[in-house]
Amino acid sequence: MKKVLGIVGAGKLGEQIAHYALTDNHYSKVVFIDDFSSEKEINGIKIIGKTNQIDYLFDKKLFDELIIGIGYNYLNKRKEIYSQLKDKIPFGKIIHSTSWADGTAIIRKGCVIYPNCSIDINSIVEENTIINNSCSIAHDSIIGKHSFLSPSVSIAGFVKIEECCNIGINTTIIDNINIVSNTQTGGGTVVVKNIVESGLYVGNPARFIR
Repeated sequence: MKKVLGIVGAGKLGEQIAHYALTDNHYSKVVFIDDFSSEKEINGIKIIGKTNQIDYLFDKKLFDELIIGIGYNYLNKRKEIYSQLKDKIPFGKIIHSTSWADGTAIIRKGCVIYPNCSIDINSIVEENTIINNSCSIAHDSIIGKHSFLSPSVSIAGFVKIEECCNIGINTTIIDNINIVSNTQTGGGTVVVKNIVESGLYVGNPARFIR
């Protein structure tokens, strides 16, 4: 019997995750946990409480596993919630059935892999990370905790992205690149050398903006 998934955040990202969780048959039921919505349910999915009630809701057996559905504008909040709960609440994981992950790849708890992604040999996607549609992660690369890859990101081999990074749509990262924590790239950015200072980078080649 499949489990009930609790999703923190009932916004659009949470709704997407709920859709994949149900339509791709990862969970039998989904519930939302949200601090801001005034609704009792969204798209027929109940909002059962707020984030300060998660322990209580889990003890009441209202969900079995948790995923954080808070988006790229709040990566540090994703980190905070995950860090507070990781030793108390089981975190789930979704790898969409249209995506491919080699048997040697490691995808840790709390992650969501959207449709049509490719994760090659010996790559690691660390905890609480979102990999959006049609991303490609080549061999021996590491995506750090609490990060967000927008659609169609292409990452070559031996890349290391540290935690809480927001990699923008259609970003390309060549091989053997290291990217420091709390880095953001704009759409279509091409990263050809290490990023050692946190901030926003855009362009081809990537240049520091702020």
